[in-house]
Amino acid sequence: MNIYKNPKRENWFELTKRPVLKRQEISETIKEIFAEVEKIGDQALINYAEKFDSAKINLLNVTAEEINNAENSILEDLKSAIQIAKENITKFHASQIVEVEKIETTKGVFCWRENRAIEKVGIYIPGGTAPLFSTVLMLAIPAQLAGCKEIILCTPPDKNGNINPAILYTAKLCGVSKIFKVGGAQAVAAMTFGTETIPNVYKIFGPGNQFVVAAKDFAQSFGVAIDMPAGPSEVLVIADENAVPEYCAADLLSQAEHGSDSQVIFISTDLKVLNETIEEVKKQIQVLPRNEFAQQSLNNSHFILLDSVEEALEFSNLYAPEHLILAVKDFEKYIDQIQNAGSVFLGNYSCESAGDYASGTNHTLPTNGFAKNYSGVSLDSFVKKITFQNLSKEGLQNLGKTIELMAEAEGLLAHKNAVFIRLK
Repeated sequence: MNIYKNPKRENWFELTKRPVLKRQEISETIKEIFAEVEKIGDQALINYAEKFDSAKINLLNVTAEEINNAENSILEDLKSAIQIAKENITKFHASQIVEVEKIETTKGVFCWRENRAIEKVGIYIPGGTAPLFSTVLMLAIPAQLAGCKEIILCTPPDKNGNINPAILYTAKLCGVSKIFKVGGAQAVAAMTFGTETIPNVYKIFGPGNQFVVAAKDFAQSFGVAIDMPAGPSEVLVIADENAVPEYCAADLLSQAEHGSDSQVIFISTDLKVLNETIEEVKKQIQVLPRNEFAQQSLNNSHFILLDSVEEALEFSNLYAPEHLILAVKDFEKYIDQIQNAGSVFLGNYSCESAGDYASGTNHTLPTNGFAKNYSGVSLDSFVKKITFQNLSKEGLQNLGKTIELMAEAEGLLAHKNAVFIRLK
């Protein structure tokens, strides 16, 4: 880990840099995978499953029998936990449904906006060392609430050609039945082009490794939308003398264990809290099953001492973290100063894990500095917004002269004529 005490402002930008990805090398691989999937479809996916996942599979789609067997293998306690999380996530996202409001901009001129669900969406769920069944909740629930007609789910199989049962159970609970055994960049390619088995979609959602991230980026060149550009997971914790070092260390490690390319930043205004948090990190990491990942992540991470919470927030806004934790006294007075963050956790008891699983907010968030210009996934992510206008005869009479004058000034006389003919 890297420790800095009151770094100069001219050095802050350097400290906000994320671990560098080998983009060029990855891009060539992505192009090859997309070309192969577009060319031979299902067979390419079967070949890649054996190459990348060491899985020999004949059928890409998950059967109803497999889904039912998965449900029977899940412990009741876990089922109850998933159900509680589902209820909270549903409640929060349902609150984002808005009523249509018609606005009379000029007498006789009515304008309004309506939502239309994106008809076909694809959800990518990572498998491997961390099968993220919680992400099924975060993506399938708002997709269902939005009214998406077709929701497909892709996730990589294990070496035996099976999907993690918690992923299958959660998908069924959320009403997703079209599930396919395909992971990595090839899954993104399949959802982009469509194959004999897997339908193409209009928008792709979900996190993944750097190959999945690069594949989603590449998919946009074929007219497919994505939820957001993304990178490895990250958290920034701001702590004053009121913070509990044990809690701070636990939050830092909860992100560090995601993967070796994750990044954590700890900023404290109190030297004692800084030093004690560092010691707690060293202590807690020893007992983590994924401590190898966490330790590699810590090698890319920074522990910084600054003079004030205001200064720490200034640094945070420059960094634009995926997750921001304010472990400070009177956190309410600092909320207005937060400009760039994916999701914010306030106070000593608002652990980042709550947002990851069950508080209700969405955990699919912008990383790699994209919190400066992107929001996390919400109900809005699954809809398009269409504007409408209705002009009565009186409305056109009231607004017509304005339109004619503007159209003529731009040299677009056909535009002017469309009004003139009606008024005449």
